[in-house]
Amino acid sequence: MRSEYYDPIEYRVPVAEDGWTVKSVLQRRMGISRKLLSRIKLTERGVMLNGERVFISVPVKAGDTVSVSLEKETSTDILPEPIPFEIVYEDEALLIVNKAAGVIVHPTHGHYTGTLANGVVYYWQEMGEKFRFRPVHRLDQETSGLLAIAKNAYVHQHISEQLIAGEVSKKYTALVHGCPAVREGMIDGPIDRDPAEPHRRIVTPSGYPSLTYYQVAEAYGDGARVELRLGTGRTHQIRVHMTSIGHPLIGDKFYGLPGLAELPESARERIAQLDLAIGRQALHASELGFRHPLTGEALVFKSELPADMRKLEELLRGGSFLESSKGEEGT
Repeated sequence: MRSEYYDPIEYRVPVAEDGWTVKSVLQRRMGISRKLLSRIKLTERGVMLNGERVFISVPVKAGDTVSVSLEKETSTDILPEPIPFEIVYEDEALLIVNKAAGVIVHPTHGHYTGTLANGVVYYWQEMGEKFRFRPVHRLDQETSGLLAIAKNAYVHQHISEQLIAGEVSKKYTALVHGCPAVREGMIDGPIDRDPAEPHRRIVTPSGYPSLTYYQVAEAYGDGARVELRLGTGRTHQIRVHMTSIGHPLIGDKFYGLPGLAELPESARERIAQLDLAIGRQALHASELGFRHPLTGEALVFKSELPADMRKLEELLRGGSFLESSKGEEGT
Protein backbone atom coordinates (compact mmCIF):
# COMPACT_ATOMS: atom_id res chain seq x y z
CA MET A 1 0.00 0.00 0.00
CA ARG A 2 1.40 3.38 -1.03
CA SER A 3 1.98 5.83 1.83
CA GLU A 4 -0.01 9.05 2.14
CA TYR A 5 1.71 12.27 3.19
CA TYR A 6 0.74 15.61 4.66
CA ASP A 7 1.62 18.77 2.74
CA PRO A 8 5.41 19.29 2.74
CA ILE A 9 7.17 21.70 5.08
CA GLU A 10 9.54 23.70 2.87
CA TYR A 11 12.64 25.84 3.37
CA ARG A 12 14.38 27.94 0.71
CA VAL A 13 18.17 28.09 1.14
CA PRO A 14 19.57 31.65 1.36
CA VAL A 15 22.98 32.70 0.00
CA ALA A 16 24.52 32.62 3.49
CA GLU A 17 23.81 28.88 3.76
CA ASP A 18 25.20 27.85 0.38
CA GLY A 19 27.28 24.71 0.87
CA TRP A 20 25.50 23.51 3.99
CA THR A 21 24.37 19.90 4.02
CA VAL A 22 20.71 18.94 3.87
CA LYS A 23 21.09 17.61 7.41
CA SER A 24 22.32 20.99 8.67
CA VAL A 25 19.38 22.77 7.08
CA LEU A 26 16.92 20.26 8.55
CA GLN A 27 18.29 20.50 12.07
CA ARG A 28 19.56 24.09 12.33
CA ARG A 29 16.97 25.94 10.26
CA MET A 30 13.88 23.73 10.12
CA GLY A 31 14.29 22.48 13.68
CA ILE A 32 13.89 18.79 12.94
CA SER A 33 14.90 16.74 15.97
CA ARG A 34 17.27 13.78 15.64
CA LYS A 35 14.50 11.40 16.59
CA LEU A 36 12.10 12.75 13.98
CA LEU A 37 14.81 12.94 11.33
CA SER A 38 15.79 9.32 11.85
CA ARG A 39 12.18 8.41 11.16
CA ILE A 40 11.35 10.56 8.16
CA LYS A 41 14.57 10.02 6.22
CA LEU A 42 13.62 6.35 5.78
CA THR A 43 10.30 7.15 4.10
CA GLU A 44 9.90 7.52 0.35
CA ARG A 45 9.14 11.25 0.34
CA GLY A 46 10.43 12.17 3.77
CA VAL A 47 13.36 14.39 2.78
CA MET A 48 13.51 16.05 -0.64
CA LEU A 49 15.83 18.55 -2.34
CA ASN A 50 14.20 20.43 -5.21
CA GLY A 51 11.60 17.69 -5.45
CA GLU A 52 14.08 14.80 -5.51
CA ARG A 53 14.79 12.34 -2.74
CA VAL A 54 18.36 12.76 -1.48
CA PHE A 55 20.74 11.64 1.25
CA ILE A 56 20.93 14.15 4.10
CA SER A 57 24.72 14.44 3.59
CA VAL A 58 24.22 16.15 0.18
CA PRO A 59 25.29 19.84 0.07
CA VAL A 60 22.76 22.51 -0.86
CA LYS A 61 23.05 25.64 -2.99
CA ALA A 62 21.50 29.06 -2.58
CA GLY A 63 17.97 29.00 -3.97
CA ASP A 64 17.47 25.27 -3.37
CA THR A 65 14.28 24.09 -1.68
CA VAL A 66 14.56 21.54 1.11
CA SER A 67 11.28 19.90 2.01
CA VAL A 68 10.07 17.44 4.61
CA SER A 69 6.91 15.34 4.26
CA LEU A 70 5.41 13.38 7.13
CA GLU A 71 3.38 10.25 6.56
CA LYS A 72 -0.29 10.53 7.48
CA GLU A 73 -1.23 8.82 10.76
CA THR A 74 -4.34 7.93 12.69
CA SER A 75 -4.95 6.95 16.30
CA THR A 76 -5.91 3.33 15.69
CA ASP A 77 -6.08 2.66 19.45
CA ILE A 78 -8.75 5.33 20.07
CA LEU A 79 -12.40 4.51 19.39
CA PRO A 80 -14.15 7.32 17.45
CA GLU A 81 -17.20 8.62 19.35
CA PRO A 82 -19.56 11.54 18.64
CA ILE A 83 -18.59 13.49 21.75
CA PRO A 84 -19.14 17.25 21.40
CA PHE A 85 -16.32 19.70 22.04
CA GLU A 86 -15.70 23.37 21.30
CA ILE A 87 -13.18 24.31 18.60
CA VAL A 88 -11.40 27.61 19.25
CA TYR A 89 -8.98 27.45 16.30
CA GLU A 90 -7.94 24.99 13.63
CA ASP A 91 -5.55 24.93 10.68
CA GLU A 92 -3.45 22.30 8.89
CA ALA A 93 -1.11 22.02 11.87
CA LEU A 94 -3.12 22.71 15.01
CA LEU A 95 -6.40 22.17 16.77
CA ILE A 96 -7.13 24.36 19.80
CA VAL A 97 -10.14 23.26 21.84
CA ASN A 98 -11.98 24.57 24.86
CA LYS A 99 -12.22 21.48 27.07
CA ALA A 100 -15.28 21.14 29.25
CA ALA A 101 -14.91 20.30 32.93
CA GLY A 102 -15.38 16.61 33.70
CA VAL A 103 -13.95 15.43 30.39
CA ILE A 104 -10.79 13.30 30.43
CA VAL A 105 -8.31 14.30 27.72
CA HIS A 106 -6.93 10.89 26.72
CA PRO A 107 -8.15 7.31 27.26
CA THR A 108 -6.65 5.72 30.36
CA HIS A 109 -7.07 2.45 32.21
CA GLY A 110 -10.75 2.24 33.02
CA HIS A 111 -11.66 5.20 30.78
CA TYR A 112 -11.39 3.97 27.20
CA THR A 113 -14.38 5.93 25.94
CA GLY A 114 -16.05 9.27 26.60
CA THR A 115 -12.79 11.23 26.41
CA LEU A 116 -11.86 14.30 24.41
CA ALA A 117 -9.61 12.09 22.28
CA ASN A 118 -12.56 9.91 21.28
CA GLY A 119 -14.49 12.99 20.19
CA VAL A 120 -11.61 14.55 18.25
CA VAL A 121 -10.81 11.31 16.42
CA TYR A 122 -14.49 10.99 15.47
CA TYR A 123 -14.54 14.61 14.25
CA TRP A 124 -11.47 14.08 12.05
CA GLN A 125 -12.92 10.85 10.70
CA GLU A 126 -16.18 12.62 9.76
CA MET A 127 -14.14 15.34 8.04
CA GLY A 128 -12.25 12.72 6.03
CA GLU A 129 -8.94 13.71 7.62
CA LYS A 130 -6.16 11.53 9.02
CA PHE A 131 -4.36 12.73 12.13
CA ARG A 132 -3.05 11.13 15.27
CA PHE A 133 -4.33 12.62 18.54
CA ARG A 134 -1.34 14.47 20.04
CA PRO A 135 -2.19 16.80 22.95
CA VAL A 136 0.76 19.10 23.58
CA HIS A 137 0.05 19.61 27.28
CA ARG A 138 -2.35 18.34 29.95
CA LEU A 139 -5.43 19.47 31.79
CA ASP A 140 -6.93 17.65 34.78
CA GLN A 141 -10.29 16.02 34.21
CA GLU A 142 -12.13 18.64 36.27
CA THR A 143 -10.19 21.62 34.86
CA SER A 144 -11.83 23.41 31.95
CA GLY A 145 -10.23 25.53 29.26
CA LEU A 146 -7.77 25.75 26.42
CA LEU A 147 -5.86 22.73 25.16
CA ALA A 148 -3.55 22.54 22.13
CA ILE A 149 -3.51 19.42 19.93
CA ALA A 150 -0.79 18.94 17.32
CA LYS A 151 -1.71 17.33 14.02
CA ASN A 152 1.71 15.83 13.33
CA ALA A 153 4.97 14.94 15.05
CA TYR A 154 6.82 18.03 13.77
CA VAL A 155 4.26 20.42 15.23
CA HIS A 156 4.15 18.48 18.51
CA GLN A 157 7.94 18.59 18.77
CA HIS A 158 8.14 22.35 18.20
CA ILE A 159 5.46 23.33 20.72
CA SER A 160 6.90 20.88 23.25
CA GLU A 161 10.29 22.57 22.85
CA GLN A 162 8.65 25.95 23.46
CA LEU A 163 7.08 24.53 26.61
CA ILE A 164 10.44 23.26 27.88
CA ALA A 165 12.06 26.61 27.09
CA GLY A 166 9.33 28.49 28.98
CA GLU A 167 8.15 30.21 25.79
CA VAL A 168 4.53 29.05 26.02
CA SER A 169 2.26 31.44 27.91
CA LYS A 170 -0.40 29.66 29.98
CA LYS A 171 -2.76 31.62 32.19
CA TYR A 172 -5.28 30.07 34.56
CA THR A 173 -8.20 31.58 36.43
CA ALA A 174 -9.20 30.13 39.78
CA LEU A 175 -11.83 30.89 42.40
CA VAL A 176 -10.38 30.22 45.84
CA HIS A 177 -11.50 30.16 49.44
CA GLY A 178 -10.57 33.35 51.24
CA CYS A 179 -8.22 35.96 49.80
CA PRO A 180 -4.40 35.98 49.96
CA ALA A 181 -3.18 38.81 52.19
CA VAL A 182 -0.44 39.51 49.64
CA ARG A 183 -2.43 40.30 46.51
CA GLU A 184 0.35 39.49 44.03
CA GLY A 185 3.31 37.19 44.43
CA MET A 186 5.16 33.97 43.75
CA ILE A 187 4.66 30.63 45.45
CA ASP A 188 8.01 28.85 45.60
CA GLY A 189 7.28 25.42 47.04
CA PRO A 190 8.93 22.14 45.98
CA ILE A 191 6.34 19.48 45.12
CA ASP A 192 6.47 15.71 45.39
CA ARG A 193 4.14 12.77 46.05
CA ASP A 194 2.60 12.42 49.47
CA PRO A 195 4.19 9.28 51.01
CA ALA A 196 0.91 8.53 52.76
CA GLU A 197 -1.20 8.95 49.60
CA PRO A 198 0.84 8.51 46.40
CA HIS A 199 -1.92 10.03 44.22
CA ARG A 200 -1.70 13.30 46.17
CA ARG A 201 1.03 15.90 45.85
CA ILE A 202 2.39 18.00 48.70
CA VAL A 203 4.83 20.83 49.21
CA THR A 204 7.95 19.35 50.78
CA PRO A 205 11.59 20.51 51.04
CA SER A 206 12.71 17.32 49.29
CA GLY A 207 10.34 17.87 46.33
CA TYR A 208 10.94 19.09 42.80
CA PRO A 209 11.37 22.88 42.32
CA SER A 210 7.97 24.42 41.60
CA LEU A 211 6.97 28.05 40.96
CA THR A 212 3.51 29.57 40.59
CA TYR A 213 2.88 33.28 40.00
CA TYR A 214 -0.48 34.63 41.15
CA GLN A 215 -2.42 37.88 41.22
CA VAL A 216 -5.73 38.55 42.93
CA ALA A 217 -8.06 39.92 40.25
CA GLU A 218 -11.06 40.43 42.53
CA ALA A 219 -11.75 39.82 46.21
CA TYR A 220 -15.12 38.82 47.64
CA GLY A 221 -16.36 38.30 51.17
CA ASP A 222 -15.54 34.61 51.24
CA GLY A 223 -13.20 34.10 48.32
CA ALA A 224 -11.27 35.60 45.45
CA ARG A 225 -10.71 35.29 41.72
CA VAL A 226 -7.02 34.67 41.15
CA GLU A 227 -5.09 34.77 37.88
CA LEU A 228 -2.16 32.34 37.79
CA ARG A 229 0.83 31.58 35.58
CA LEU A 230 3.09 28.58 35.93
CA GLY A 231 6.83 28.85 36.29
CA THR A 232 7.02 25.04 36.24
CA GLY A 233 4.60 22.31 35.24
CA ARG A 234 4.19 19.85 38.09
CA THR A 235 1.14 17.61 38.47
CA HIS A 236 -1.68 19.43 40.35
CA GLN A 237 0.70 22.36 40.83
CA ILE A 238 -1.84 25.18 41.13
CA ARG A 239 -4.09 23.15 43.40
CA VAL A 240 -1.23 22.12 45.68
CA HIS A 241 0.33 25.59 45.84
CA MET A 242 -2.91 27.44 46.57
CA THR A 243 -3.72 24.92 49.31
CA SER A 244 -0.22 25.38 50.74
CA ILE A 245 -0.86 29.09 51.33
CA GLY A 246 -4.26 28.44 52.91
CA HIS A 247 -6.44 29.32 49.91
CA PRO A 248 -7.46 26.11 48.13
CA LEU A 249 -9.60 26.13 45.02
CA ILE A 250 -13.32 26.15 45.71
CA GLY A 251 -14.79 22.73 44.93
CA ASP A 252 -11.47 20.87 45.11
CA LYS A 253 -12.34 17.52 46.69
CA PHE A 254 -8.73 16.32 46.75
CA TYR A 255 -6.95 19.34 48.24
CA GLY A 256 -9.33 20.81 50.78
CA LEU A 257 -8.88 23.63 53.26
CA PRO A 258 -6.24 22.83 55.92
CA GLY A 259 -7.59 22.84 59.47
CA LEU A 260 -11.21 22.75 58.31
CA ALA A 261 -12.33 20.76 61.37
CA GLU A 262 -11.05 23.51 63.69
CA LEU A 263 -13.24 26.23 62.14
CA PRO A 264 -16.59 27.31 63.60
CA GLU A 265 -19.60 25.36 62.36
CA SER A 266 -21.01 28.36 60.45
CA ALA A 267 -17.74 28.76 58.55
CA ARG A 268 -17.59 25.04 57.75
CA GLU A 269 -21.17 25.17 56.49
CA ARG A 270 -20.43 28.10 54.20
CA ILE A 271 -17.29 26.46 52.81
CA ALA A 272 -19.18 23.22 52.17
CA GLN A 273 -21.98 25.03 50.35
CA LEU A 274 -19.54 26.95 48.18
CA ASP A 275 -17.82 23.68 47.28
CA LEU A 276 -21.16 22.06 46.45
CA ALA A 277 -22.21 25.05 44.34
CA ILE A 278 -19.71 24.08 41.63
CA GLY A 279 -18.98 20.40 42.30
CA ARG A 280 -15.48 20.52 40.81
CA GLN A 281 -12.31 22.50 41.36
CA ALA A 282 -12.92 26.07 40.16
CA LEU A 283 -10.00 26.18 37.74
CA HIS A 284 -10.05 27.29 34.10
CA ALA A 285 -7.22 27.46 31.54
CA SER A 286 -8.12 30.93 30.28
CA GLU A 287 -5.21 31.91 28.03
CA LEU A 288 -2.70 30.06 25.84
CA GLY A 289 0.03 31.60 23.71
CA PHE A 290 2.93 30.28 21.61
CA ARG A 291 4.65 30.66 18.24
CA HIS A 292 3.08 28.82 15.33
CA PRO A 293 5.49 25.97 14.43
CA LEU A 294 5.13 26.53 10.68
CA THR A 295 4.77 30.30 10.32
CA GLY A 296 6.47 31.63 13.43
CA GLU A 297 3.44 33.84 14.09
CA ALA A 298 2.71 34.66 17.72
CA LEU A 299 -0.66 33.12 18.59
CA VAL A 300 -2.70 33.98 21.68
CA PHE A 301 -5.99 32.28 22.48
CA LYS A 302 -8.39 33.32 25.24
CA SER A 303 -11.36 31.58 26.82
CA GLU A 304 -14.02 33.15 29.03
CA LEU A 305 -15.02 31.54 32.30
CA PRO A 306 -17.51 28.68 31.84
CA ALA A 307 -21.05 29.00 33.13
CA ASP A 308 -20.47 27.10 36.40
CA MET A 309 -17.58 29.39 37.41
CA ARG A 310 -19.49 32.52 36.40
CA LYS A 311 -22.42 31.41 38.56
CA LEU A 312 -20.11 30.75 41.50
CA GLU A 313 -18.48 34.13 41.03
CA GLU A 314 -21.87 35.85 41.14
CA LEU A 315 -22.71 34.00 44.36
CA LEU A 316 -19.43 35.16 45.86
CA ARG A 317 -20.01 38.73 44.72
CA GLY A 318 -23.49 38.71 46.26
CA GLY A 319 -22.01 38.18 49.71
CA SER A 320 -25.12 36.43 50.98
CA PHE A 321 -24.62 32.94 49.66
CA LEU A 322 -25.87 31.07 52.69
CA GLU A 323 -29.09 33.04 52.89
CA SER A 324 -29.84 32.73 49.16
CA SER A 325 -29.02 29.02 49.19
CA LYS A 326 -31.35 28.38 52.10
CA GLY A 327 -34.09 30.30 50.32
CA GLU A 328 -33.64 28.20 47.17
CA GLU A 329 -33.78 24.98 49.18
CA GLY A 330 -37.18 26.01 50.52
CA THR A 331 -38.72 26.67 47.12
